[in-house]
Amino acid sequence: MIVTLTAHPSLDRTVALESALRTGEVQQAVSVREDAGGKGVNVARAVVAAGVPTLALMPLNPHDPYADLLRQTGVPTRTTAVAGRVRANIALTDPEGTTTKINLPGARLTIADRRAAIADTVAASRGARWLVLAGSLPPGVGDDFYADVIDAVRSAPDAPLIAVDTSGPALSTVVARSRPDLIKPNDEELAQLTGDPLDGDDLVAQVARAASDLVPAKVGAALVTLGSRGAVLVAEGGAWYAAPPRVRAVSTVGAGDSSLAGYLLAAVAGDGPAERLGRAVRYGAAAASLPGTQIPTPADLPAGEIRAITLTAERTHPAGIAP
Repeated sequence: MIVTLTAHPSLDRTVALESALRTGEVQQAVSVREDAGGKGVNVARAVVAAGVPTLALMPLNPHDPYADLLRQTGVPTRTTAVAGRVRANIALTDPEGTTTKINLPGARLTIADRRAAIADTVAASRGARWLVLAGSLPPGVGDDFYADVIDAVRSAPDAPLIAVDTSGPALSTVVARSRPDLIKPNDEELAQLTGDPLDGDDLVAQVARAASDLVPAKVGAALVTLGSRGAVLVAEGGAWYAAPPRVRAVSTVGAGDSSLAGYLLAAVAGDGPAERLGRAVRYGAAAASLPGTQIPTPADLPAGEIRAITLTAERTHPAGIAP
């Protein structure tokens, strides 16, 4: 069982433009689609599609229209009843695969909502293999929400491994306090977390060095996604890099979430770190080739070999990769 908590779910509305976005002008949309989104929901959708048991948790008003979209995903869910409405995220995509996102604010949660969400997460995650804490935080819960969730979950019996996919102060607090088993930042979020800019030509080597400062002292492992350049995995046993297969990018929304799902699917299958990285990259590439927040199924995965390359111990090779 993989359990996900989406503290700040979103109704993802994707607008496909017939040409590149031109600010200040009127443009024609080719299509519009709506998906029940939020990072944890996206992870759960990919896991369910692969046939692995999952449960998606979130705060949600039972009368919110978002609930209907969520039911259509077929993902088993458990919600904490709150007031207010789920926020909307708007993504504008063009034929070249460029995505522009506008994320609207969500409803403010009360102190009682916060307590109830933590209690529900503790109860739902007992005996699970992984708990995924994913996405931004809603107004009202504070930057320490995920750290408090981890403390509460680990204080209960049969605690799962914990993966965190968030950014900014929420990620910084978790890393400083809670030593999650896995974090999944992108390169920009990693730079913000460590305070070290990643501005050189050898991005892979810089990412590996930055993540190595966190692993294993502060996190168990770091899966760092690099967009069209693939991903880097740093764990206690070493560091690996994998480039993605060639795909035609349609929408990058949900690609990072799909990468995390691929990693977790490989982890529950008992695969090693190189195989986990390879499946993460394959799932991320598949998501980028699909419209909107459409999450890949195993049938959508691109063909071709994805080879995870072991990085040098010093990670200072000119290409960042062992010869």
